[in-house]
Amino acid sequence: MTLPRWLGAGVAAVVSAVLPACDGINLQKLEPGVSTVAEIRSRMGEPKAEYRNADGSYVWEYNRQPAGIECHMLSIGPDGVLQKIEQVLGEASYARVREGMSKEDILRLLGHPGSSTVFARMGEEVWDWRVGSSFPNEEAHFHVHFDAETGLVRKTSRRVEHKG
Repeated sequence: MTLPRWLGAGVAAVVSAVLPACDGINLQKLEPGVSTVAEIRSRMGEPKAEYRNADGSYVWEYNRQPAGIECHMLSIGPDGVLQKIEQVLGEASYARVREGMSKEDILRLLGHPGSSTVFARMGEEVWDWRVGSSFPNEEAHFHVHFDAETGLVRKTSRRVEHKG
């Protein structure tokens, strides 16, 4: 038996609304210097991506794009113990984006975007993250523009949509 489309959409909306709340609870229970990869997986599930470092440490990406406005990067030592939790969609991370950075650099810094659009006539690909806003009736976005030929960052931009 298949579910009606409207019911499936309703379930997806509820899950999208509840997941960030679960993240907040689960992240509070993780303790740097104590929590292991097994505990992280049991609380957070599988990461969206894993980024390996030369020293044997790695970072797991827990991203809630495109519906959510957070992306947590969990740094894990070579011993499999949590070192740090960082919510990367914020001003400090945006300020670190520089012209000439690669797509891999941006993935490690901000996580996977909510969407990506190629503008062939402009010769660029734009990655879009839905981010926090100062006002409840606004939806804010942060964009990174890549040169379509080189794949390197050209610039960043922002967009705010007024709702209602």
